[in-house]
Amino acid sequence: MLSKNTVKFIKSLQQKKYRMESGSFFVEGEKSVVEVLRSDFQVDLLVITDSFAKSQSSLLQVFSGEVVFATPQQLAQWGHYQSNDAALAVVKMKPNLAFTPQDNELVLALDEVRDPGNLGTIIRIADWYGIKKMVLSPNTADFYNPKVIQASMGSFTRVQFFYEELGEVFSRWNLPVYGAFLEGESIHQLKNPLPGVLLMGNESQGISQAIEKWVTRKVTIPGYGTAESLNVAIATAILCDNFKRILRP
Repeated sequence: MLSKNTVKFIKSLQQKKYRMESGSFFVEGEKSVVEVLRSDFQVDLLVITDSFAKSQSSLLQVFSGEVVFATPQQLAQWGHYQSNDAALAVVKMKPNLAFTPQDNELVLALDEVRDPGNLGTIIRIADWYGIKKMVLSPNTADFYNPKVIQASMGSFTRVQFFYEELGEVFSRWNLPVYGAFLEGESIHQLKNPLPGVLLMGNESQGISQAIEKWVTRKVTIPGYGTAESLNVAIATAILCDNFKRILRP
């Protein structure tokens, strides 16, 4: 049985302030917990039901952290989602370390994408298209927000990321930056793009003026109806699909 202090600690991780102070976050649901157990994240505590113990016995045999049993009702009370009837894991955050893209690699950059659901979906999209790296502006949603983790459906374990001012990153990398704009050139007609950065902007404002100056080519998704715009996650998926098709060896 978990102590009151541990339950209080888990609940506190729903807030960014306490996630940052403790360097920890939590993961809920059987699929996501299994994914994080199979990853290189450090899991400090597992809170599981009997059914999870039976279905994932092989994973539990090699887990060296603390394991506590709970009922589905308790998991629903302690975590963020009422539908969790399997497991909850308390996990250590990874350090915010910058990376350098490899040759022939497409990297995703997000400029103030604020909605956690959008960020989580974009992480899942990146994973689907084999994009392993993302750079996020400081005002983009918190990668470790429970809604982000849930929406990513385990893909957060396979996508490397860091937060930094995008202008500073782009000045170091000196790579082509393809920015998503309504007035850009059609992604369907983009000729001879080089590997580089696909930049997506804020849900309502798009790419900020401060970052626009780093964009080397503006691209757009041609529309055939009367909708004003696309959701940023949907637009990311369409652009990733086209870039992967064009850049494919």
